[in-house]
Amino acid sequence: MSQPNFTGLAGGLSLLGLLVASPAVLGQGLGNSPYSRLGLGDASLNSGGVRQMAMGGIGVAAPNSVNVNEINPALLYYTTRTTFEGGYSGQFKTLRNNVSRQRTGSANLGYLALAVPINRRWAGAIGLKPYSAVDYESTTVDNSVAGDPNAQVEKQYKGSGGLAEAYMSHAVRVAKGLTAGVSVGYVFGSIDQEAGTRVGTSATSLELTNRDIYQQHIHYSDFAFRAGAHYRGKFNDKLNYNVGGTYSFRSNLNGERSLSLIRQTYEGLQTSLTALEVDATGRAQVPALTQLGISLDDNRSWSVSLEGTRQQWSQFRAFGEQGGSSGIPLSDTYRVAVGGELTPDVSSVDSYFKRVTYRAGLSVAQLPYRPGGNTLYDRAVSWGFAFPLPTATPLDATTISLAFMYGQRGNTNTLQLADGTLERNVKEDYVRMQLGVTLNNRWFIKRRIQ
Repeated sequence: MSQPNFTGLAGGLSLLGLLVASPAVLGQGLGNSPYSRLGLGDASLNSGGVRQMAMGGIGVAAPNSVNVNEINPALLYYTTRTTFEGGYSGQFKTLRNNVSRQRTGSANLGYLALAVPINRRWAGAIGLKPYSAVDYESTTVDNSVAGDPNAQVEKQYKGSGGLAEAYMSHAVRVAKGLTAGVSVGYVFGSIDQEAGTRVGTSATSLELTNRDIYQQHIHYSDFAFRAGAHYRGKFNDKLNYNVGGTYSFRSNLNGERSLSLIRQTYEGLQTSLTALEVDATGRAQVPALTQLGISLDDNRSWSVSLEGTRQQWSQFRAFGEQGGSSGIPLSDTYRVAVGGELTPDVSSVDSYFKRVTYRAGLSVAQLPYRPGGNTLYDRAVSWGFAFPLPTATPLDATTISLAFMYGQRGNTNTLQLADGTLERNVKEDYVRMQLGVTLNNRWFIKRRIQ
């Protein structure tokens, strides 16, 4: 008779329900990032979990039977036991241009996933993960005011919020070595942005002038679809190859936007509030995402992968505006990453550290922002570990994983734009960390009566 263990399922669904009720806690607020002002914010579309982060963000063609691989839904087929996984993320960063610097950071819940092998040819998963994050605050003062050499203009920009994706994925075995998968996600969340301005003149100093603030609130929600495929073959008995790819279809997220004009005194007291737009409907057109990868492994102790990603952010529109509310057109992006993992001896009895999995990776990505036509990059090195608990059995196992990433994006160049104004680029030096817990359990066991 088959007997299921529902303890993991109850805990997993409870946590998923909690996050669905409060998406604002998911992967957002990871420190001030001026680049999150663009588009929908810092997009983390289909970036994977703790295993993928430690290997440079790769995973499209790297099957694994321990972790939940939601990057490529076709790889869910390799889920041999019911698997629940959750990640907790943190980040520290230093922002600087050629005149100032700032340190910031935070931590929060990253993602949740539950995968279940349904039969020998079919597996499924549900989960919740970040889609994009908005978190920025910056202030600039311009002394070049026409007609008044002593005047100053202060501009302040603030933004917070982001989007999350609740998804359901399925994978099936199509033929020997060939699997296919689909994922349906529901994207939801809100973004709040402010743009404030105040002008000081020769007669009135900047600190004693009133401030005008344009406030925008947008709530997005709609479905997103992704398809994946994977093929696994052998060169010989000790060497396997994998080829995989995913395609995230273009999404049109339905949005409701409200705009307000707030006037404040120099002391910060509100004097008036004018509603410019209330619950106006529109859409955000998120471009398609293509991910391709290849990998090699020995089916036991090591694997190495190479991946490429392309997304046409030049096609992004929000409420009919190219580049969204920032008004800054975006450009297509490309990303290349290489990574791998090694477990010295999976069945070692003498040394626990031979059973630990060691991971590392490198990645280079273009940013969608091109100031003055110059390309900005995000370069990162990653590493991590997976620690299996000694209490593991063939039916039940727990793995604690750590992932670290050090990277730099942007630069500190000063550019002269076409209108003659100067723009200072911002460089981010960041350290990201993720703690993941993976629970594997074989739910259904046929008991035999002797």
